[in-house]
This record gives sequence, structure tokens and C-alpha cells, in this order.
Amino acid sequence: MSTLLVTNGTLVTDTATFAADILVRDGKIAAVGSDFQAAGVEVVDAAGKLLLPGGVDPHVHLDLPMFGTTSSDDHYTGTKAAAFGGTTTVIDFVSLPPPVPPHSGVEWGGIKGGVASWRVKAEKAAVDYSAHMNLTRFDEAIAAELPSLPGMGITTLKVFTAYNGRLRIDDGSIFKALRIARDHGMLVLLHAENGDVIDVLVAEALAAGHRTPEWHARTRPAWGAVEAALRAFALAATADAPLYLVHMNVAGEVDMLRYARERGLKVMGETCPQYLFFTDDDLRRPDGAKWLCSPPVRSAADNARLWEGLADGTIQTIGTDHCPFFFDGTKPILYEGKEIAIPGKELGAGDFTKIPNGLPGIQDRLPVLWTAGVGSGKLTANQFVALTSTNPAKIFGLYPRKGALLPGSDADIVVWDPEKKVSYGVALSHQRTDYNLYEGWELTGMPEKVFLRGRLIVDGEQWLGRAGMGEFLPRQPGAPIQ
Repeated sequence: MSTLLVTNGTLVTDTATFAADILVRDGKIAAVGSDFQAAGVEVVDAAGKLLLPGGVDPHVHLDLPMFGTTSSDDHYTGTKAAAFGGTTTVIDFVSLPPPVPPHSGVEWGGIKGGVASWRVKAEKAAVDYSAHMNLTRFDEAIAAELPSLPGMGITTLKVFTAYNGRLRIDDGSIFKALRIARDHGMLVLLHAENGDVIDVLVAEALAAGHRTPEWHARTRPAWGAVEAALRAFALAATADAPLYLVHMNVAGEVDMLRYARERGLKVMGETCPQYLFFTDDDLRRPDGAKWLCSPPVRSAADNARLWEGLADGTIQTIGTDHCPFFFDGTKPILYEGKEIAIPGKELGAGDFTKIPNGLPGIQDRLPVLWTAGVGSGKLTANQFVALTSTNPAKIFGLYPRKGALLPGSDADIVVWDPEKKVSYGVALSHQRTDYNLYEGWELTGMPEKVFLRGRLIVDGEQWLGRAGMGEFLPRQPGAPIQ
């Protein structure tokens, strides 16, 4: 029996802050209190430090094929980076494979085949993990298969109102999926943009010779996101089903979410750090492709409204939408002592429609938000824990195993040094790419030690974890609405 005692720390939950010791046995929290008497215990002195539950990132894309390349973090490198940032649980996405032709000899396709393929890729994860199902086509066979997802441990579906001809399903299909989810205790996630308007504007921009990165944002108008969000809330209301709006990036989405929640709709929202800090001005920089993601970064006014939505409880979570690519994949970087180069954003040099959409952020989330949120007074430490750990754990059926430091919870403990100062950037990043969005930012507050189920995996800059030590987290249906 392995026993660990973390002493003299200040425990921060989503609702309270208090002095506490944490006793851990066999990877679980055995007790929270003081003056524990336990012989032969490994003791970690956390004097002057905070004790936070490991972060839960509800939105990551690892080893994701796109535009002839693949996102540069796989399930090992991405989860290693997550751990260095204080995140011990991530939720990835399962892709729906193409239909299997009759008599093809393929054992299974559809949802079952997608989950099976993803489980193999994810086995190398270094922290605990789960997945959402991308619902990118809809027919009778898929509808019949959806209720089997909870039996595979997956209770969430993602749908799109953009990416016509690739990822989008029509509103009627979204409505049907919402009703199936309702009847089986599942939750639908929605990417809100207007795909029809985007297609028109992209074609016009290319015809006019507009090919630089800022045109990615100009062809994906904010009003399209606002309209799609309200339309999705209306579909959810009509279906009497819960809905979770991913990567909110526009002030109007905050307004629509508030409007819907005030009327009793079972809807929730998530934003990401990039939408709190960056604007379309960054896309106009010479290296603007670094900031190209979908949906795009917007304006300073949108940044400010999103912060307000976090502070007043309109928005429930902060994920990352971590989907990194090299800025220049022709030049290798050193990762764990080996050179690696993966084709990246240079693929779209001269044409914004060919730039892989996505940003690194899985490691950056907690340190950057602590400085910019808690350090500035925009958020309390308790709100920080709620938004980055407890709320996503509750919404996605992982609480109290994750997102809490309670007796019986997994001992995912972050010893946080609120006074540690660093000049942040790619030199401190373990994300497998060649740039960092926060290069040169002066941060105060960093993880000092990170435990996964009672095992120390990050000690300062020392990596003690390994590929494959993460566990798949099957989730139960019927998680509460926050």
C-alpha cells in the first residue's frame, strides 16, 4: 500500500480556500484535514503553496489529420505538455470513419469503428483521458448506433453548423441527434458558425485575390457565430435537450447564452484562452498564420465581453481547443533529444484556406489564466478552479473522481506556487511545435509539482511520467447541467 501526505498547503476548491493536509492511499485521496499520524508515509511539504485539483481540459485535438498533415502533438506529447501546465485530464475527439461498403470485409465501421481506432491511438497518453464523438454525418444507421456510445464510456456528441460538405450536418439531423441524446442521458456539443455564409465569402475573397491570414477571420463573420448559437439554442429548447457551446469567441454569443439560460434552457458554454487575449490584428502580423484557428480570434471588445461572461458565471468552462501545427514544418525542432519536423502552417503560404486551423495551448492554459485572470483580479482563485477543473469534470460526468480534492477522488494534485515568476515562451513549453503564442509574457504563478493518481509526474522541470500511464475514463450518462 503506497501512502503520501501533502502537508502545510492551502487547498483551493471551486467554493472555498483553507489550510489543509491531504492523505493519499493507493492513488486515491483518503482524507483531507490536519495532524494526520501515519508511519512510513512519503511527505511533501507544500508550505507557502496552493493545492489545486488537476486541471480538466474538455476540448483538445491530438493526432488530428488536417489539410494533408496532422496536428503536431500526439496523445503522448500533448498529454505530457498538459501535465507540465497542471492539467491531468483531457477530453479528445473521436472521428467518425467513412461508411463501410457492404461485403467490404471490414469488421466494423461507423461509431464502433471510430471509437476502436481512437482507443488504439490514445493508449500512449501520459495523463488520464476521455473523448467526445464527432457526429459528422447522420443517417438511420448512425441514429441506431448512437445509443450504444454510453456503453463505450462516451456520453457526448459534437456537431457543426459549418464546414459544409465535410463536417456539417443539417439542422434537422442536429435536432434528431439532440432528441436521441436527451433520451439516453447524453450531451451535444456544438460548433457555431454559419457555413453557408462562410462558403460565399471565401469564394468572393479568393476571386478578389485576398489570400492573407486575416481573410480567414473576415470570411467567418462574428454575426454568423451569434446567429448559429441562438439557432442551436432554439433547436435544443425544442428538443428539450441539453447543449454545450464550444469555443465561444464573440461577445454576442455571451449575450445569447445569457438570454437562453435566463429562460431556463439547459445550455452551457466554453471559451478558450486565445479568445481572451488575441484579436484579428494578430492575423495581420507577418507571422499571422500562428494565430489562425477556427473560429477565428476577434476583437478587443469580444475579449472583454468573454471575460465578463466568465466572471459573472454565464460561461461555465475554459478549454483550449488545443490543435497545434508547426509554423514552419520544413525546419526540425528537438523533442526529447530527437529532431522532428511535421508539415504545418507553411502549407498555406499564399492561401489562407490551406493553412491548417489550430493553435497550441494545452500547457499554457493554467499558467496564463492564473496571471491574467487571478493575478489581475478578473477572477478569484475559486473561479479559476471551477472554470478549469471542477465545472468541466461535473459537466462531462467525471466528478468527483476528477475536478475535486475530496476523500475518494483521484489524487490528481497540483502543488501551485503563486509567487513563481517566469518569462514564458517556447523554451519552457513541452508542446511539440516550434512556437508559443505567449512568447515573452511575464507570468506569476506556476505548477511546482503535479501528481496523477498519487504519482509524481512533474517536479519543476523534471518529467517523471511516461507514455501509456494515462487511463481511459469511461463516463456515465446523465451528468448534471451547470
